[in-house]
Amino acid sequence: MEIDDRLDHGEKIDDPAVERAAAAASFDASAFRQEVRRFCRECMPADIAAMASKNQYFDREQRVRWQRLLADTGWFTAHWPRAHGGQDWGHLQRLILIEELERAGTPWIAHFGVSFIGPVLIEFGSPEQQQHYLPGVINSDTWWAQGFSEPGAGSDLGSLATRAVREAGGYRVNGQKTWTTMAQWADMMFCLVRTEQTQRRSDGISMLLIDLKSPGVTVRPIETYDACHHVNEVFLEDVFVPAENLVGTEGQGWAMARFIVERERLLVTEIGRAHRFLHELHALAAKVCDGGKPVSQSPSFRRRAAQLEVRYQALRATVYAAAIAADEGRHHPVDPSLLKIRGSELQQEILDAVIELIERSGLAYQSTALFGDIDGGSRGGAHIPGLIFDHLHSRLTSIYGGSNEIQRGIIAKALLQV
Repeated sequence: MEIDDRLDHGEKIDDPAVERAAAAASFDASAFRQEVRRFCRECMPADIAAMASKNQYFDREQRVRWQRLLADTGWFTAHWPRAHGGQDWGHLQRLILIEELERAGTPWIAHFGVSFIGPVLIEFGSPEQQQHYLPGVINSDTWWAQGFSEPGAGSDLGSLATRAVREAGGYRVNGQKTWTTMAQWADMMFCLVRTEQTQRRSDGISMLLIDLKSPGVTVRPIETYDACHHVNEVFLEDVFVPAENLVGTEGQGWAMARFIVERERLLVTEIGRAHRFLHELHALAAKVCDGGKPVSQSPSFRRRAAQLEVRYQALRATVYAAAIAADEGRHHPVDPSLLKIRGSELQQEILDAVIELIERSGLAYQSTALFGDIDGGSRGGAHIPGLIFDHLHSRLTSIYGGSNEIQRGIIAKALLQV
C-alpha cells in the first residue's frame, strides 16, 4: 500500500474535530497538517518508505535516522521550551504531528527520551543534568529506557521493591525491572527506586538515571508471541549510581511518574494508527470475497465497519477536545485515563476485524517478513505479516501506560471522590 494512499484515505480536512482545532489554534492547523503530510511523502528515505508500505519492523538505526530528520525540521523537540531547544508547541500542534506520522506509518518515535525523560529533566532536573543529557535526546545520540515496572509492581508502582541505598558519593541499587521496552538498544534508563520505607508507599520513591553499561546491569530479552524483541528484564545487582544522577530530590519520584504518565496517555490513544488500520480493513474487504462478492458489500461487514468508524471519529474528536482544553489550561483528572482505555480498545477492535478477513485465506504468521527477509512471498501479500504483528502487539495497548483495569479504578475514585 502506498504512503499517499494511507494519507488520503477517508480524510476530511473540514471535519468537525479539525475545524474546532483550527479555530482554537494559535497557528494555521490545516496548513501545518498538510506540511507534515508533504514531509512524509517527500522526505521519508526510500528504504524506510518501502518498509512502511509493508508494515515491517524498524531497527534502531532506522528509527534514529528518522528522528534526526524530524530534528532537522525542528519538530522532534518542538514541544519543549525554547530555552531548551524547543518551540513552545502546545498539545494541539504536537497531536497533529504525531497523528500524521502514525497515519503515514513512519518509524515509531522513541518517546522515552523526547517525550518522557527530556521534559522531566526540564521540569525537575538540575542545570547540570539538563546540559549533560538533553543534547543526546535532541540528536538521538542517547537511547533511553523506562525502568518502572517490576515483577511484583506493574501498574501498581507503589509496590515497587528495587532499593537504592545511599553510600559515599551515590547509591547502591539492587532489584529487577521487567517489560522494559527496547532496553536492548538503550544507553541509559530513568529508573524508579525505593530510597526510603514510608507509611505512604509513594512517598519513598525516587528517580535515578542509570547507565546501562554499569557493572552489575544485565539486560535479558523476554520472548513474546510475535517473535520480535521488544521487551526485556533488567537486573540490577549492586549497581553504583552517582549522587548527581538523582533527579530532583529523594521522594519526588512519584510526582515525576505522574508527570510522565499524564503525557503518555494522550500519546497512547494512537488515533493515527487507528485511522491507518481502518484503511487496511477497507482495503482488505474490497479484495476478500464471500459467496463470489467482495466482503465490503456484505451488510454485516458494512454495519461493523460503520460502528468502528463512528467510534474512531468520536475518539478523535474527544482527543482533540482534550488537547485544546490542555492548551487552555483546563484539565480533568480522568481525561487521560478515559482516552487511554478507549484508544487501546478501539485499536484492538479494528485489528480483530482485520484478522478475521486475513484468516479467510489462511493465517500464517511469518515473522521473518517483518525484517525484509521475504519480499512479497508471504501469504496474502508482503504487508500481511505486519498486520498480524500489529494485531498481536495491540494486545499490549490495554496494559502499558497503566493497565485499563487500573485506569477504571482511577476514574471511579475521581468521580466518586473516594
